[in-house]
Amino acid sequence: MAATDKLSGALGRQNAAHLLRRATFGVTEAAVQQFASLTVDQAMDILFANPTSPELPIDLKTNATWLNPKATASNSEQDVLTDYFIMWHLEQIRKSGTSISERLTYFLHTHLPVRRTLVHSSEMLYHQNALYRHFALGSFKELFKHICMDNAMLIYLDNATNDVSSPNENFAREMFELYSIGRGAQVSEGDYTNYTEDDIKAATRILTGYQTDDTFETIHPDTLLPTGKLKTQESNGVMIAERHDAGEKIFSERFDNKSISPAELEGNFATAEAAKGEFDEMMDMIFDKDETARFITRKLYRHFVYYQIDEQIETNVIEPLAAQFKAADYDMSTVVKAMLSSQHFYDADDALTTNNIKGSIIKSPIELIMGTVNLFGVSFPSDLTSLYEKTYKTGIFQMIEDQGLNFYEPFEVAGYPAYHQYPIYSRAWVRPHTLAYRYQFAELLFNGVNRQGEDLGIKLDLLDWVENSGVISNASDANEMVDKFIELMIPFAIADERREFFLTNVFLDGLYASAWTSEWNNYLADPTQYKSTVESRINVLVNAIMQSPEYQLY
Repeated sequence: MAATDKLSGALGRQNAAHLLRRATFGVTEAAVQQFASLTVDQAMDILFANPTSPELPIDLKTNATWLNPKATASNSEQDVLTDYFIMWHLEQIRKSGTSISERLTYFLHTHLPVRRTLVHSSEMLYHQNALYRHFALGSFKELFKHICMDNAMLIYLDNATNDVSSPNENFAREMFELYSIGRGAQVSEGDYTNYTEDDIKAATRILTGYQTDDTFETIHPDTLLPTGKLKTQESNGVMIAERHDAGEKIFSERFDNKSISPAELEGNFATAEAAKGEFDEMMDMIFDKDETARFITRKLYRHFVYYQIDEQIETNVIEPLAAQFKAADYDMSTVVKAMLSSQHFYDADDALTTNNIKGSIIKSPIELIMGTVNLFGVSFPSDLTSLYEKTYKTGIFQMIEDQGLNFYEPFEVAGYPAYHQYPIYSRAWVRPHTLAYRYQFAELLFNGVNRQGEDLGIKLDLLDWVENSGVISNASDANEMVDKFIELMIPFAIADERREFFLTNVFLDGLYASAWTSEWNNYLADPTQYKSTVESRINVLVNAIMQSPEYQLY
């Protein structure tokens, strides 16, 4: 039995919940019921269905989008517009339902990040996000070609300043090391197993001569999105790449001593088409290497499955998945479907419990917050002013940052440490101060206020959820109440004594289960007098689970 073999039969509730936690931004009872009866193939059909394109972000100052194509004096300031874009992005995450598209879009942002304070253009940040969304279910290789010419990336890693007379190696270096083939072990001075310093220099020369287009008039015909452009001028009726290095570029033995030169010259300059042809040839060279497929597969594995990759996982999971990935011309859907359909993903490939995948990753702040509000169906304001200025700006923005994620402001070009930093990975989310804010999140959500005590615009009403969600069939039964919350909130089966702790010590506070039955029946008979009694007990239970180590995992 191979680890990458498909799981057979219906998913069942536990596997369905596990899949939804990893592939979407929030498990719900309705989704668990829907997916539990499905095979993995049927589940993938739903997850990977083409999503509807979202509406453009809105500027509250004009009550219209500013992406038309460029912000004008009548719009809000750029920092405000960037805030609105990020709020819009978080809203797409919250409302993504059972589509994996937003999860893959988020993955691409964590893998190919930019910083808002360096780019300083809400339009460029939006267009990059739209690029990720465009390719989320498609080819990573094609996306990578586009991201090299993306306006935001051209600024972020300085390739807009990469000129034939003053080469800038920054983007080429990160392209190899962090974003495509990956840096292997250093075997000698300037040789990193998968590429060399000479390869960085050769790639830098191929990448010379590109610039940003802050008019957003350069539109790529395939994506219909704004892009950067090659610096060109006309010479004898031919467009030449005036700032591009037109010489021969020779790569190292790591790339089979590949030589790349312009296919056509006009005088001493490469034609524009020849310069672009060099770029395409280099992309094919990089993506023809098996290690490129393995490197990206590892990143996907760490995002969706588990951060630890030992020799056995490398051989039995990464290598066969990477082979599928490359054979499918780097189609994201192909490799992620295979990953999420595998027996390995559902802990069905062996009988060991020490290597379980379920509950093995610590939630990011976005997963914790969005997962909680989606689980309990918390209503968000429909009015954009309340949604943006109250719920997000003074609420969720602050919560996410307090918990250790400065969204769109990673301090490393590799992105957020939890997604790349060996050996801690997702454990980077848990620090003494960030853990305290994780635990405070439950209290803020129950009270409907932010950290300053101001109205949050959202509030978790657990009593209403218990009565009206249809999840709890008999709320007077303390055992059913506790078991249902545990099943939906904790990603793995817990020990009997742990379950007993939540039931007896927390929910019943040392009393018998019959005491809760009496309290609930009293509430049904006289809601006004007994509401606070039952509401407080439910809140105490859920608060205890939300502040447990188990709830931080998924």
